[in-house]
Amino acid sequence: MDADVAVIGLGAMGSMTAWRLARAGASVLGFERYGLAHDRGASAGESRLFRMAYHEGAGYVPMLRSARSLWRELAAVSGLPLFHATGCLSIGLPELPPMRNVRRSVDEHGLDHEILDHDQLAARYPQHLPREGEIGVLDTMGGVLRPELAVLAACGQARRHGARLLDHTPVESVRPEDDRVLITAGGTEYTVGRVVLTAGPWTERLVPALAGHLTVKPIVLTWFAPTDPAPYAPERFPAFIRDTDGTHLFGVPMLDGMSVKTGFADAWGELPGPEAFTRDFDEARLRPVGEAVRRLLPGLHPDPVRYAVYPDAYTRDRTAVVDRLPGTDRAVVLAGFSGHGFKLAPAFGQIATELTLERGTGFDVANMTASRLVTPPAGTPG
Repeated sequence: MDADVAVIGLGAMGSMTAWRLARAGASVLGFERYGLAHDRGASAGESRLFRMAYHEGAGYVPMLRSARSLWRELAAVSGLPLFHATGCLSIGLPELPPMRNVRRSVDEHGLDHEILDHDQLAARYPQHLPREGEIGVLDTMGGVLRPELAVLAACGQARRHGARLLDHTPVESVRPEDDRVLITAGGTEYTVGRVVLTAGPWTERLVPALAGHLTVKPIVLTWFAPTDPAPYAPERFPAFIRDTDGTHLFGVPMLDGMSVKTGFADAWGELPGPEAFTRDFDEARLRPVGEAVRRLLPGLHPDPVRYAVYPDAYTRDRTAVVDRLPGTDRAVVLAGFSGHGFKLAPAFGQIATELTLERGTGFDVANMTASRLVTPPAGTPG
């Protein structure tokens, strides 16, 4: 037996899973088809938002609490600046569903926050141009994460606790058997007790049961130069997420001394698969982002100074799969994080560890089953 557990894919979810498994005392063998902290997966781009007041629903808050604690633990043990506590500002009309979810998150879970009416929002954060009736909810527990450093930190801690991580080693096949799992990678066969599959956009190649249930989409990130950099420094400009006039815009403060990252979330179509991923993007397709910046963030020059493209896998309901692989109790799959998984990665790594070593988890992942995708909905013709 080469290891107790193999982790396939060492991006955000895989690196955190390897860390938590090794930290729990399991012998871990990790595989990554590219280099560690590579720039072809969903978890790159220099910065990612962390928010507790969650647009996607208050049910995520317990996992977010755990994730925030684990982010701070990882930063402390690695000595790396992984989390910047800038706060996270949600902007929109109070009756919008995302804003209702934000209010529900803070009310149900007692989150530290401030509610700013239109005038207060405009006065405190003049970088934004709020529409009539819009409010701001400042999540003081929110902030900005540094994804590449985070993946490297988690891999480093996994190795510190004895994990063997093989980069530039693509996995060709995974074959669960009654008493073991056989893995072929880089032309070599390995035998492990259990496996966690965290292959991101490449998941369908290794998990046939999910074929047709995951869609690969590009995440396009854009950076804009401020006319005056000072108002966009982290201490003056929180991370933000905004829904205005049908435009969903997110952003982070200036971290590189010369640009503010802001852009759309899921607005770029679909890819036929990860092999269709390209970094080339027609400049004309970026113009709507610049127009949104012109209307809503007038202190930024509305032509992006740079952009970057990354792929992610989406489910039809934009909820991840965090479950045992159908048909075996020796494999756990984490997939389909739909553009909002990175902030939760340490918590999902802990959940994967519990599902693998303890066969159950204290977190509520009942809505993240694989069967909800694989099994046709009631009333669907056979």
